Amino acid sequence: MTRPRLTQQERTERTRELLLDATVDCLVELGYARTSTNEICRRAGVSRGAQQHHFATKAELMANAIEHLVTKLLASMSEHPPSALPGPDRVAMGIDMLWQGYSGSLSTAVMELWVAARTDPELRAAMHPIDKGLARRTSELFREMLGDQVAPDQPEQPQKDMPLWLTVNLIRGLALDAMLGGDPVRRDQLLQEWKTIAVNTYGA
Repeated sequence: MTRPRLTQQERTERTRELLLDATVDCLVELGYARTSTNEICRRAGVSRGAQQHHFATKAELMANAIEHLVTKLLASMSEHPPSALPGPDRVAMGIDMLWQGYSGSLSTAVMELWVAARTDPELRAAMHPIDKGLARRTSELFREMLGDQVAPDQPEQPQKDMPLWLTVNLIRGLALDAMLGGDPVRRDQLLQEWKTIAVNTYGA
């Protein structure tokens, strides 16, 4: 039985996905400095012309790869939201999900790009809107996770996202510690300690 032919739109989306997945793999395995568009195209199985048709510059390709990875991770985390759990369990599971999602490939790829962006204005300009979008979508997901544990938007409550950003910044630090070969036991202890504090503070 022959498979139905893909439409032009489906072929376009498939090519983009192959390029973006290959870009993430290269960033994680090779680092930004050793990642070339030729290597990305080789892994994706597409021509340089096809790559340039979809992404005019290397910076655009890199930034879109991060957005692609974020979209996949958020979709995965949204499949099993902890919003139905009691307050304390919900907070702890929300922190665990953020750690699992943001301490792996995403953390490595983003770290590679932000280090490179420090001296690359084009990459920095491409990354800024992606980073803002990541922050917004992470905040939305975290609010969904915690439900009524997080106060509604109020101008007089500027610290309503404090548990989220404390968690995100801790995770970034722990992820960097993992990249540098830090003690995994210590990392787990620090994460468990923060979960205890967060549950006691926000899980009533």
